[in-house]
Order: sequence, then structure tokens, then C-alpha cells
Amino acid sequence: MPSETLWEIAKAEVEKRGSMGNEGDGVEIGERSVFFIGSKNGGKTTIILRCLDRDEPSKPTLALEYTYGRRAKGHNTPKHIAHFWELGGGTSLLDLITIPITSDTLRTFSVVLVLDLSKPNDLWPTVENLLQVTKSHIDKVIMKLGKTNSKAASEMRQKIWSNLQKDHPDRELIDPFPIPLVIIGSKYDIFQDFDSEKRKIICKTLRFVAHYYGASLMFTSKSEALLLKIRGVINQLAFGIDKSKSICVDQNKPLFITAGLDSLSQIGSPSVPDNDIGKLNARSPMELWKKVYEKFFPPKSIHTLKDIKDPARDPQYAESEVDEMRIQKDQELEQYKRNSSKSWKQIEFDS
Repeated sequence: MPSETLWEIAKAEVEKRGSMGNEGDGVEIGERSVFFIGSKNGGKTTIILRCLDRDEPSKPTLALEYTYGRRAKGHNTPKHIAHFWELGGGTSLLDLITIPITSDTLRTFSVVLVLDLSKPNDLWPTVENLLQVTKSHIDKVIMKLGKTNSKAASEMRQKIWSNLQKDHPDRELIDPFPIPLVIIGSKYDIFQDFDSEKRKIICKTLRFVAHYYGASLMFTSKSEALLLKIRGVINQLAFGIDKSKSICVDQNKPLFITAGLDSLSQIGSPSVPDNDIGKLNARSPMELWKKVYEKFFPPKSIHTLKDIKDPARDPQYAESEVDEMRIQKDQELEQYKRNSSKSWKQIEFDS
């Protein structure tokens, strides 16, 4: 008997789920997706493994990686499946953002942006590039969804305001991200040793960005207590577990601010003298905060900041035998090109 193909196995699994759902046992299967993006080597994999209780060493993420987890709240209760996607390479693989976010997954999709607090000069470019590309793609997907299912698209647009109270004073001043967003500042153990003024600027800026996008903001490190708090937040996104309402806005402690609990009045204005704000020529609050932040933490030059586009040349993926063979083949290719060029020139000369 021939072995089943992958498609036949998948078809059988779908039919099996369908029959289980029709048995009337009260057991349903809920699925959600969580997409981790952020700083290169920022700790995204470590957070995912911790949330899934997997005791294994984290490895460098190759482009776009996927894993999943299952969880049931109790006997005869809905079974939940969480799909975890992780984008590697920092900001160098932005084109891959479009792969996991589709009209089929969007309604149960969340984004987690992990930022390396130990590299403040890279923070703003990482936030700006990743969130702009992700938001742009999501907006296109929602627009496409609206053409086939206007009700679902409308519900999504209304849902993004659910974390903010109707009488919140900043309701007209922010622009919530189209799907749930959590911003995590990693490597707090290094960040806490920064100069007090630097920590203040970084904390205020990230609080503004998170509040403007209607996102939750929290800091973490290798500390077990902090990892447990982060795990609770991710579990809420992945499995629908009740979210925490705790808050910590003290810059001398790890920030923990649930979406909708902060305000512009509590955050305060950017760390720049009032008479200098007008000189910055900012066209929006976001641009103002960007200019002020980059005044203190200028981004690296384009050549330095630009990640390696070709993973085959990235030193973190080095394999001596493969690399040696690659060099040999490259040399053979160059020799072939030179010989071909000579042949064509000889043909032209003879003619």
C-alpha cells in the first residue's frame, strides 16, 4: 500500500477535526497566532521557548521560523492551539513579514515587538522599520478582507479601540495598531546600569510609542520573575488567558504597562527644552519624539546599520566545509565568465 502524501494527511486531519466538532461534546478548538519581530539577537526565541515550557538552548533564527503550542484550561474545555512565528535578521528581512499575516489568520493574530534595550542607538530604526512595514501590510489585508467580508473588517477596525476607555483623554490623539501589539524591552539587566538620564529618555520614548499605537509595554531580562510576567502576557495573546492589569511606570524599575492604562499627561513631553521644540520642525507628535530621541541616540550610519542581505554571508551561520566549497565554486564561476568573455571577443575579432 503506497504511503500517504502530505496533502492526504492534511485532508484527513481537517476531516477529523470537522467530525470532532459535530459530535456535540462541547469541545472546541481555538487557534491564535503570535508573530515575534524585533532586534537581531534580542531574545525573541528565548521568550517563545519559555512560554512553551521548552527547556532547550535557543539557536539563531534563520529567516522566518514557525512552531506551535497546545493548551487546555481544564476538562471538557476548549482546546487552544497557538501558532508562533518568528522573524530573524532584525530589519533585514522585511519582505517576509507578509507571509504569516493573511486574511485567514488576521482576526486571531497578534504582534510582539522585542527591542534590545542594551543598544539604544538601534531602537528607533528598529521600531520604525518593523512597525511601518507590518502596519502597511495589515492595512492592505484588512482592505482586501473588507471586499469579501465587510462585517469582519468593520469589527476589526472597532476592536482596536477596545483597550481604551471611551472617556480616555487621549482618544483623539493616538492611532492604535490594527491588531494587538505588545512591545517588550529585553536585556533589562544591562539597561538598568545605564545613566539615569539615558534611562529616562528611553523609557519616556518607548512609553509614548506604545501608547500611541495602543500597545502594551514591558521590560524583561533573564530574571525568572520578569520572565514569568512576560510569559503571562504572551499566554494571554496565544491562549486567551486573562490578562494582567498591573502597572509600573517607575523608570528605576522594569516597566510594565498594559495597553490603555497609560496617558500622554503621565508620560510628559519629550526631554528637550520648550524653546527648542519649535526648532525641530516636526510635523507630527511621532516625528517630534523621533527627532528628540535621535538627538540623544543618533542612529548608526546606513552602511553600519544595514544588515547583511544574504544569509549565506552572515558569519553567525558559518560552516567551514560549506563555505570552502562555496568559495571554490565562486572562483570557478568567475573563471568561466572570464573564459566566456574571451571567447566572445575572439569571435568578434574573427568576424
